Amino acid sequence: MFYPGPASELEKSVELYLQQAPVEPLPKRPKAMIVPHAGYIYSAPVAASAYKQLQPFADEISQVILLGPSHRVPFTGIASSSAEAFDTPLGAIPLNRSTIDRINQLPFVVPYDEAHQQEHSLEVQLPFLQKVLSNFTLVPLVIGQASDEQVDQLIEYLWDEPGTLFLISSDLSHYLDYDTARQYDFATMKAIEQLEPQKIQYEQACGRTGIAGLLLAAKNHHLKVKTLDIRNSGDTAGSKDQVVGYGSWVFV
Repeated sequence: MFYPGPASELEKSVELYLQQAPVEPLPKRPKAMIVPHAGYIYSAPVAASAYKQLQPFADEISQVILLGPSHRVPFTGIASSSAEAFDTPLGAIPLNRSTIDRINQLPFVVPYDEAHQQEHSLEVQLPFLQKVLSNFTLVPLVIGQASDEQVDQLIEYLWDEPGTLFLISSDLSHYLDYDTARQYDFATMKAIEQLEPQKIQYEQACGRTGIAGLLLAAKNHHLKVKTLDIRNSGDTAGSKDQVVGYGSWVFV
């Protein structure tokens, strides 16, 4: 539903998005990123601007902690998976069972496969990761009814794990007219750049809790954030009557 099914077509699609993305030289390996998660024709050009920055550091990233909001299944807490691997048309990505077993000890993390079954906010990131990283394991986490502080606590719990990238999946404003959406998304951009999660409301980002938790951790560890791209579906592949906003950020 969100990207091409045939492996060769998907691979060509991802490669093209990456080729078209600008290069932003970074001083060191990114610690975290925020990327959008809509259908590829809408959001992949924006997501690619973040994934492109991982290419020079492909051998340095061995584990991806991927957090995205639940769109279909209501539940309390943060859902881990019992799977050994996640499959895409480009192959299987092994899950890091030892890390997952560790975070399952946190009181708000619940093994809940149903939350993962049809969740696109995580799935659409996987082909990009497969194309830009050399060899990595995945820790997929779906955020349900959880607090900013719980996401922050989870990130802090895994902060010192070597070779770890924290990846937050979130779109921005939904179904506003083009000009109003730009105003909302610009405000969200400023809040992210200033590491101020309290200035982001739930209508500004569907993955708001994941973003907010990351901003708390980023502030605590004195990370620098760079906005890589901010657009909406009216810019990429849709009308300007009702748009969805997308942004990409990198934290170093």
